[in-house]
Amino acid sequence: MGLRVYGIKNCNTVKKALTWLEENNLPYTFHDYKKEPATLQQLKAWEKKVPWESLVNKKGTTWRKLSPAEQAEVIDTESANKVLLSNNSMIKRPLIESTKGIILGFDENEYQAKLK
Repeated sequence: MGLRVYGIKNCNTVKKALTWLEENNLPYTFHDYKKEPATLQQLKAWEKKVPWESLVNKKGTTWRKLSPAEQAEVIDTESANKVLLSNNSMIKRPLIESTKGIILGFDENEYQAKLK
């Protein structure tokens, strides 16, 4: 399996990650949430490798747009999946699937260690 990168093309963090992958000659397949929304099956597969709390980007605008009551309802895998499916842009970006597991966000040191 090659690298699969999930995110949104105009996200600055995704752009940094894609640039790093290209500069390091690492081929990847990009899945844009705007064109190919994440499925419940994908979320469940990712949650076997990383905790659901890691998938929810609580620093982004999409999370901040939720009311405090809606935010308070995100308490377990089921409630997280419900909100992530209706707001794919709330999934931590980029999400990279590799043979060594899931990588969330952009951290050059982690990329060096896990992708090269």
